Amino acid sequence: MTPAECLELEQQTGERYEYRNGQAFAMSKTALPHNLIAAKLNQKLGALIQGSGAEVVGSSQRIIVLATGLETYPDVTVYGGHPHLAGANALALAEVLSPATEAYDRGDKAAHYRRIESLQEYLLIAQDRVRVERYRRAGNNEWLLSEFTTLTDSIPLSSLGIDLPVAALYAGVPLEPSPRR
Repeated sequence: MTPAECLELEQQTGERYEYRNGQAFAMSKTALPHNLIAAKLNQKLGALIQGSGAEVVGSSQRIIVLATGLETYPDVTVYGGHPHLAGANALALAEVLSPATEAYDRGDKAAHYRRIESLQEYLLIAQDRVRVERYRRAGNNEWLLSEFTTLTDSIPLSSLGIDLPVAALYAGVPLEPSPRR
């Protein structure tokens, strides 16, 4: 399958697919806490970066990781430059973790994202408890992890010159522990 055929499949079915290694993979459906957190992150980042020249888009924006060919839909992308090259110009990406995708988001997908030369920060956000992991680029092949686990924490996003309050992500979100924890 080609990337163009994957896009055609999306148009025919109305579903979203991730394209990797010549195959289309259906994207999983998301739960209310996932959607609320992603929407709040999108809104808060948009307000905080307003006027900076960067833009924030949600999960309907497909990005292409040029180095690997992955075509996917991050929950939130902050990019500088032209929107059609959001993957190539991504400064920060965020994924809200779901039971069905957590291992992939932490593993193979994160490895693809780390190949985006412009990417400086990658957030993994739990939907069943207050927990945000920020991976910040420290060198070509070095990423530093910081964890934020209380509502009073604030996440410094140095690539954007802002601090993101954790409370803003979880306000009004029903946190229901997943059965595997």
